[in-house]
Amino acid sequence: MKLQQLRYIWEVAHHDLNVSATAQSLFTSQPGISKQIRLLEDELGVEIFARSGKHLTHVTPAGEVILETAGEILRKVESIKQVAQEFCDEKKGALSIATTHTQARYVLPPVIRGFIERYPEVSLHMHQGTPMQIAELASDGTVDFAIATEAMELFGDLVMLPCYRWNRSVIVPRDHPLAQGGELTLADVAAHPLVTYVFGFTGRSRLDEAFSAAGLTPRVVFTAADADVIKTYVRLGLGIGIIASMAHDP
Repeated sequence: MKLQQLRYIWEVAHHDLNVSATAQSLFTSQPGISKQIRLLEDELGVEIFARSGKHLTHVTPAGEVILETAGEILRKVESIKQVAQEFCDEKKGALSIATTHTQARYVLPPVIRGFIERYPEVSLHMHQGTPMQIAELASDGTVDFAIATEAMELFGDLVMLPCYRWNRSVIVPRDHPLAQGGELTLADVAAHPLVTYVFGFTGRSRLDEAFSAAGLTPRVVFTAADADVIKTYVRLGLGIGIIASMAHDP
């Protein structure tokens, strides 16, 4: 079994089983790829791809498992190359991070700018998603680390390090009764329809716990993963909004 063969089956699977397109993207020949795939299948004793004549039609059940393992191996190989490159020159290489939209939009811009100014030859890649999604990216090694508000505790192989404290803000239209001033209580907030984050996103689960502990059941009428979307629907009068304070832009 050769690493090149694993690369070929992985690329073919990700080019819709089009061997010609795969060969073109890898700057090699179609017969060469087909031959190496056959040699690998003969060695393993199973078919990775089902065929109709000379055409690949679908990935076999055994092929699905083999491709998953091949992908893991290829990612490890790239990691090894990256480690070697970074040891050769610590100011070069690549860094992948995962974070939520709120962090990416409101917290990280000055941090990213400072990093790029300090390490201009490091390629920086940002992945965005829900806390659960970015925790999974960190857990499976797709990214080097994740910046999130929760869900990390669900993954026992991750180490959590506190970065900073943050809080939530209630946002309402200027003519809303709650905008008249005075201290807000959870009961005040629960008395109005809410527009906030989807569950498990930017502190939403902790917010639900706070309402539950107070014996309150808020009426959530609209949820979104993006604070800017939440603010838009609050302006439309759909309800009062609860967002991360960092996303509050008066």
